[in-house]
Amino acid sequence: MPEIDLSMLPRLNAVLNATAAVLLAAGWVSIRRGRRRLLHGSLMSAAFIVSMLFLVSYLYYHAHHIRTDYPRTGFIRGVYLTILASHIVLAATVPPMAVVALYHAVRRRFDRHRRLTRVLAPIWLYVSITGVIIYLMLAPYYP
Repeated sequence: MPEIDLSMLPRLNAVLNATAAVLLAAGWVSIRRGRRRLLHGSLMSAAFIVSMLFLVSYLYYHAHHIRTDYPRTGFIRGVYLTILASHIVLAATVPPMAVVALYHAVRRRFDRHRRLTRVLAPIWLYVSITGVIIYLMLAPYYP
C-alpha cells in the first residue's frame, strides 16, 4: 500500500481550530445580541462540525505519524509545555460537553444548555486558540 503524505494535516488542523474559534466567538456575540434561533444555532452547529472534522483529522494524523517533539530549550520550552499541557487536559473535556450542550439545545432545554455552555464556551475557545498557538510554535519543525 502506498504511503500517504500527512504533511498538510497539521496546517489543516490549525485552520480548522482557527475557524472553530471564529465561529465560537461569533456565536457568543450572536447570543449576546439576542439572535438565538437561526444565527446562534447555525454558528454553533458550524463550530461543532468544524471541531469534529478537526478531531477526525487530528486522530488520523497522530495514528499514522511519529510524534513531533518541540526542540527548543530554556524558557520557551517551558511556555510551550505549559500551553500544551493545559490544552490537552481541557481538550479532552470539549467533545463530551459539546455533545451534551448540543443535546440540550436540540431538546430545547435552554436552562441546562445555558448552564453547561457558560463553562464550555471559554474552555472550547481556549482549546481552539491554543491549538493554533501550538501549531505556530511547531510549524518551523514540521518536515
